[in-house]
Amino acid sequence: MSARRRTPARRSPSRRSPSRRTPSRRRGRQQGQSWAVLAVGALFALWVVGRLLDWVAANRWVVLLVLLLAVAGGVLWFRYRADRLRREQEWARTLRYAVEQLDRLHHRAFEHAVRDLMFRDGCTDAVQVGGAGDHGADVKATDPYGRRWVIQCKHRKAGSAGAPVGTPDLHVLNGTGRPVHHGDVVVLVTNGRFSRPALEFARSQRLHLVDRATLSAWAGGGRPLWELLRAVPPPRSPGPSPSPSPNPSSNPSSSPSPTPLT
Repeated sequence: MSARRRTPARRSPSRRSPSRRTPSRRRGRQQGQSWAVLAVGALFALWVVGRLLDWVAANRWVVLLVLLLAVAGGVLWFRYRADRLRREQEWARTLRYAVEQLDRLHHRAFEHAVRDLMFRDGCTDAVQVGGAGDHGADVKATDPYGRRWVIQCKHRKAGSAGAPVGTPDLHVLNGTGRPVHHGDVVVLVTNGRFSRPALEFARSQRLHLVDRATLSAWAGGGRPLWELLRAVPPPRSPGPSPSPSPNPSSNPSSSPSPTPLT
């Protein structure tokens, strides 16, 4: 019995599915529409600009009036800001804190008090920056002699009876005060006290410490902090001319609790 010979089945010529060409055509159509919209928008914008220029040419007095109003508004705003700064500086010059007042503050309010004292001393850019991600700085300020101050605050509710500030806090400040915050004077302020290792570490790393006694003299008197600290870096600029300081004999404990500057 002879084997039947199978003929291979013919394959019908492949046809491209029209669905494969549809996205490219649709994409081309969309791009053409986008270019048309952009062209219409550009022509309309040119028309508006041309009409506006024609109107300005015919009404030049309006342009002059707007310019005069803008200049007058800028002058008034500048005078308002200068007057506000002057009133804040006058208020700050009378600022006094008794150290017992500082003991009763919340730790965040303590940072604001340190900022206000720096502002009192002439650091007009003093700002409180303490919080999450502060990298060891709670207050930053530039003194009238151009030195950049980076201050970390450690508040103790129990004052000098609380736990002393130790070297771990100084390690953080020492690692960020100059490399990160670019401080010329790096300070740690507390209403408490420092441990002996902290004092030795600060001396070796040129860190400045403000303990309870120094804080009391600074907050309750009229002398700026750089006059109370030792071995402060030299001034970067000549600084302001000396002015008469407030009466140092005023009683700090009788002064009201100031509102932090805004």
